[in-house]
Amino acid sequence: MKNIFCTVGDRLVELTEPQKGCWVHLTSPTAEEIKSVADEYGVMPDYLQAALDEEESARIENDEGQTLIIVDIPFVEAEQGAYVYSTLPLGIILTEDYIVTIATRDTAIIDDFTQERVKSFSTQKRTRFILQLLYRNASRFLNYLKQIDKASSHVQDQLNRSMKNRELIQMMKLEKSLVFFSTSLKGNEMVLEKMMRLPTVKKYPDDEDLLEDVIIENKQAIEMCAIYRDIMSGTMDAFASIISNNLNIVMKILTSLTVVLAVPTFFASLWGMNVGGIPFESSPIGFWAVTGISIIAALAAFLIMWKRKMF
Repeated sequence: MKNIFCTVGDRLVELTEPQKGCWVHLTSPTAEEIKSVADEYGVMPDYLQAALDEEESARIENDEGQTLIIVDIPFVEAEQGAYVYSTLPLGIILTEDYIVTIATRDTAIIDDFTQERVKSFSTQKRTRFILQLLYRNASRFLNYLKQIDKASSHVQDQLNRSMKNRELIQMMKLEKSLVFFSTSLKGNEMVLEKMMRLPTVKKYPDDEDLLEDVIIENKQAIEMCAIYRDIMSGTMDAFASIISNNLNIVMKILTSLTVVLAVPTFFASLWGMNVGGIPFESSPIGFWAVTGISIIAALAAFLIMWKRKMF
């Protein structure tokens, strides 16, 4: 899908035909749309294809007067009653007359711009637009990291009560999300450092200040991600040990009960032998005598094991 936007006055207007200084956004474009944009806007096809590869790493390139910036952006989706966080590449292509962004799915970051939630945004200020986009991206990482931390605390509360595999699996998914975030943030950091050396950024002091803010925000996200990963890793190790210890306790109790219940079985088997000369064979209270002996022996075994803390 292709959308064309341009700032007219203080408003963002969606256009049907491109004009100089407009912003073109592609969402999961088809091969025909990619060819059309490449021909109509003079964008290098390789740059358009690069952002559609989900394994593409963050980087910045400059060739034939066009600049390609690829950064990883976060997204969240529901999966089996839980939220899964991951990242995908966002391509930003800067040409002489246009700004083209391309992603494989709708993202909240792009929606912030199209729905005019970003102050002082203008498609005419192209360098400022890119920096605002990167700042929103870093802020979105921070927001999702806070959500992951809250989700982790909620799962830990459930894990304290249930001790089931489902909660451990949810924790593993959250830890996997943090791994994705950590890798993506470090890749974005390399892109931001390269942007500091671009002459277009140094040309405007305000843009240089904004880029420094983006770098600070991104570093803060990296630090938060590392802290949450360490906490979650330690928590999962602790809960794994607790679950293993609880299982050992259950097995110990079941083994002790088996030993106690084996005592009456022993007496029942002994007096149930089909041979002569069994004690209490002719006594009218023989059954109750054997039952009493079995119960006393079982209680004695129970008390011995209780003193040894087998229960």
